[in-house]
Amino acid sequence: MSGTFVGMPAFPRAAHDALGNATLRGNLRHATHTIRAKRARAVAELEDWAALREAGRRIKDHTLRHLDRYLVRLEESVTAAGGTVHWAADAEEANRIVAELVKETGESEVVKVKSMATQEIGLNEALEKEGIRAYETDLAELIVQLGKDRPSHILVPAIHRNRGEIRDIFRSEMAAWGRPAPEDLTDAPAELAEAARLHLREKFLRAKVGISGANFMVAETGTLVVVESEGNGRMCLTLPETLISVVGIEKVVPTWRDLEVFLQTLPRSSTAERMNPYTSMWTGTTDGDGPSTFHLVLLDNGRTDTLADKVGRQALRCIRCSACLNVCPVYERAGGHAYGSVYPGPIGAILSPQLRGTASEIDASLPYASSLCGACYEVCPVAIDIPEVLVHLRERVVEGGPAVRQGDKVVLKPAKGHAAERAAMRAARWAFTHPGALRTGQRLASRTRRLHPRTLPGPGRAWSGTRDLPAVPAEPFRDWWQRTRGGKDAK
Repeated sequence: MSGTFVGMPAFPRAAHDALGNATLRGNLRHATHTIRAKRARAVAELEDWAALREAGRRIKDHTLRHLDRYLVRLEESVTAAGGTVHWAADAEEANRIVAELVKETGESEVVKVKSMATQEIGLNEALEKEGIRAYETDLAELIVQLGKDRPSHILVPAIHRNRGEIRDIFRSEMAAWGRPAPEDLTDAPAELAEAARLHLREKFLRAKVGISGANFMVAETGTLVVVESEGNGRMCLTLPETLISVVGIEKVVPTWRDLEVFLQTLPRSSTAERMNPYTSMWTGTTDGDGPSTFHLVLLDNGRTDTLADKVGRQALRCIRCSACLNVCPVYERAGGHAYGSVYPGPIGAILSPQLRGTASEIDASLPYASSLCGACYEVCPVAIDIPEVLVHLRERVVEGGPAVRQGDKVVLKPAKGHAAERAAMRAARWAFTHPGALRTGQRLASRTRRLHPRTLPGPGRAWSGTRDLPAVPAEPFRDWWQRTRGGKDAK
C-alpha cells in the first residue's frame, strides 16, 4: 500500500488532537447521524434485507476462495471485448503503468472519477511527478483537492468540512485550477454546486484521458460498474478518448446475477437510496460509443497476503459503503484523518494494517482504534465481523508482528512493541498457576485498598485517565467462601 499517510503519529495521538477541534466534531456528528438515520429507514423497507446480506457474504466468500479462476476469466472477457489488462503487484508498479499509458496519448491532463484504489496508491502525486495533472471531478474530492486536504470518509471525503469552509476554499483556490468561483459566492448549497459544475464542465469537454476505479467487475462478461450520485462519473467514463481503470483484484464478482445483490445493498447502505442515480457499466470498447481505448489495471498491493489470512481475509468482502463509519463512536469523535489512511473508520482499522503491514506506528495502533461495541458488524451489508478481525490483528501486533511473504508462504515477523503488556500477561499466568501466591496477593490488595491510587502511574495513565479502576473488595472471594461456607465445602 502507498506510503502517503505513513509517518503520521499513532492513532491515540492523532485522535487526541482531533478531539480538540470542536468544529470537526460538530461536522462529523451532524453528518454521520443524518446518514445513519436515513440508512436505517432505507434498509427497513426491504423485508429480505437479512437474506440479501447473507447472499452478499456468500458471493464474496466464494469469489475470494476461487479468486485466481475468476481473475483469469475477467482478463479473457475484457480482452475479448477490446480492452487491455495490466497486472500491478504494488502501488509503484500501478503508478508506473498508468503514467506510461497517459504519456502514450501525448496528454498532460486527466479527469478522474472518485476512486479509493487510486488514492490508496497515491496516483495523483505520482502523475504530478511525471508532469501530468489529475483533476478530481467528484464534488467532495474536488473540495479535498482544492483545499490541499486529505479525504476523511469513504463516501463523503469532505465530511469534515462545513458549507462556510467550502465557500472559502472555492473562493481562494478555484482560479488556480481553472474557472474561478464567482466573487459573490455564498455558502448556499445550490450556489456551491453551480460553481463546481461550471468549474468542472470545461475540464470534461477538454479532457482526452479519463481515470476511474470500479465498484464491481463482472468476470462473466468483462463488464465494469461504477455507481455514483452526481453524474461526474458518467462524464468521465464516456467523453474521453482513453479510459484507464485501476481496480483492486477483490472487486470481481462471477456473474451478472451476483451483481444484482450488491446493486440493492450498496446504495441503501451508503447513500440511503433505493438505487444510485447513476449506475454506469461498460464492457471493453465499442466503435463510435464512448472511449476508443480501454485499459484495466488490476491492483494487488497487499491483497493476496490479506487473502492468506483465514480470519483477516473477510475484510476483502468490503464494498466500500461506509455504513460502519457512520455508526462508529470512535470515528464520530476522532474523524477520518486520525486513521492515517485513505480507508478510515472500522473498515480502515482492519484493512490498512493488512494491506500495509503493522511495522509502522500508525498501522500497529489501528487495531486498537475501537471500543469493540459491534455496531459496525450489525450494519455491514456483507457481514464482515470487524470486531473479530480487530482482536485477531491485536494478537498479531502483540505476538506475531507484521505478516510478510517469504517465497510461497506468509509468515509473521517477531513483534517489537508492547513489552509491558506481554510482561503483565506473563505475571498473570504465573500468579494463576500458583494458588498460594494468588491468595496472598488478594489478601494484601484487600488490606491496602484505601491506599490504592485512582489512576495508574506512567503509561497506564492513558488507560485509567478515562476509566474508573475497579474497586478492590474488603474481603477476597476465597476468604468470604471459607467464612460463610467453611468445612468440606470450602474447597
